[in-house]
Amino acid sequence: MPPKKNYERSITNWPEDDKPREKLLKHGAHTLSNAELLAILIRVGVEGSSAVDLGRQLMNKFETLRAISACDPSELFEIKGLSTAKIAQIKAAVELGRRMMSEERALSVSIRSSADVANYLMPLMRDLKHEVFKVVLLDRGNKVMGVLDIDEGDVAKTQPSIRKIMLRASQALASSLIAVHNHPSGNPQPSEQDKILTRDLVFAGRVMEMRVFDHLIIGDRKYFSFADEGYIEEYEMQTITLPIGGK
Repeated sequence: MPPKKNYERSITNWPEDDKPREKLLKHGAHTLSNAELLAILIRVGVEGSSAVDLGRQLMNKFETLRAISACDPSELFEIKGLSTAKIAQIKAAVELGRRMMSEERALSVSIRSSADVANYLMPLMRDLKHEVFKVVLLDRGNKVMGVLDIDEGDVAKTQPSIRKIMLRASQALASSLIAVHNHPSGNPQPSEQDKILTRDLVFAGRVMEMRVFDHLIIGDRKYFSFADEGYIEEYEMQTITLPIGGK
């Protein structure tokens, strides 16, 4: 086994093949460690710590890139040498990675199951610290017309307006919709409020002649589907005899 290399802290004094940027361009990004990739974003270190050292500190503190993505920026400021600009660059880069994951699973075909929607939106929603409510709009062939951001707020305080949902869906000339929101706790099980909202949304859809196919709750690596669990069908049966304005 060759002896361990002992380099000076300053990356400028390292051999060319070991400098993160040069290594990436010559051998490919896949050859770099997470700490080295972070070092490229950090660009320069501080006295006593190179950019790679700061990258290692980040990985030691958070362990995964996903954890870095989900953390509050104030936690990053705890690492000496990370300025506002550097933290913004790191956050932006990780967010681009999450969006790329969603693009690879883009909803370009007809929706066939709850998993189609969950696979697309989970990378974007599962690590959010606040609740976000979205609506996926579908045409007559169940093809995605767009994804609307309806509301966001603190945990358990998101109160999406059914009137707003239906208004925006009808303005887009959608034929049907799927509601989606996240639970920052990671537990996707619905609350009573979630159930009431879904029931009322199904009822409003009947009045507006717009089918509500599902309501998904995104958790940590898992999701809850009101359609898969039989709730949507149950609510549709209830709305057959439920008078307008009734509870």
